[in-house]
Amino acid sequence: MDYKYDTQLLVEGKNLSDESIKQYITANIEGDCLLVVGDDELIKLHFHTNTPWKVLEYCASLGDVYDVVIENMVRQAEGLQG
Repeated sequence: MDYKYDTQLLVEGKNLSDESIKQYITANIEGDCLLVVGDDELIKLHFHTNTPWKVLEYCASLGDVYDVVIENMVRQAEGLQG
């Protein structure tokens, strides 16, 4: 497994762009399985990365971040709580 943390969150703000968010994350934060969906006021993000704090920091610059879930997929694969 290349990326350890399954990172999920919601961002609420104004003039949000799912395409701009995808482009920024793809260019600046290493990871895979990126999913960004929503509209100009609410975005749902899912991303596998080893640096979830970078995702949080970026998303916090866009608006209010909430419903944050960061799960350790390595622990889950080993049958432990993630």
